Amino acid sequence: MNKVILVGNLTRDPELVTTNNGISLCRFSLAVQRKFTSADGEREADFINIVVWRGQADNCYKYLKKGSKAGVVGTLQTRSYDGTDGTKRYATEVVAEEVEFLSSKSSSSEDYSANTEVPASGSKSSGKSDIVNKFEPIDDDNLPF
Repeated sequence: MNKVILVGNLTRDPELVTTNNGISLCRFSLAVQRKFTSADGEREADFINIVVWRGQADNCYKYLKKGSKAGVVGTLQTRSYDGTDGTKRYATEVVAEEVEFLSSKSSSSEDYSANTEVPASGSKSSGKSDIVNKFEPIDDDNLPF
C-alpha cells in the first residue's frame, strides 16, 4: 500500500507548466511539522515536494501561494534522471490525488467576515449575516444525542 497524507504550508509559490500534450502540471513544496520537538525544544519540519496533475494543478496554481495551508493525499514516487553533468539523480515526491485548500480566502476575494450588517427589507445581499439570520435556536432536549 502506498498512501501519503500531509498537512502543511507551502514554502514557495506553485509553479505551473504544460506538457507537450497540453496536460497541466503544478509543483510546490510543503513544509510539514514533525510531531516531536528536537533536543533543544524546537519543532522541526520536513520539506516535501508535491506534484499535481490536470485540473487540480490549475486550481492549485490559481488559489495557493507561499504560506498557504494545504492538505494533500497522494502516493510517494521516486524517479531518476540524468543531470546536466551526466550523473544519475533521484527525486522523491508526492503525486497528489487530492489537494484540500485549508487557508482562508485571500483578502482579494469576497470577505464574508466583514459583512455583519443586516440588509434592509427587499435589498439583496450575499453576506454571512443573511445565512446566520436564518438560523433558529434549537432546544437541547430536541437533540438526537
